[in-house]
Amino acid sequence: MSAFVNGLLRLRRGPWEMVASALIALGVVMLMQPFILWAFTYSFIITLTGTVMFIIVSHFPE
Repeated sequence: MSAFVNGLLRLRRGPWEMVASALIALGVVMLMQPFILWAFTYSFIITLTGTVMFIIVSHFPE
């Protein structure tokens, strides 16, 4: 766990790509669920944030 946090603090690609992928997955799950309206409402913003974050993070060093 400390290697993950250390990678986040040192701006390494691996941990940040994992966070961005988790945001994209969360946004898709929020989009697909039919029960909670606020989750459906913010699903596009979460997915878009994860996508833009992934594009930016892909330029970080290994």
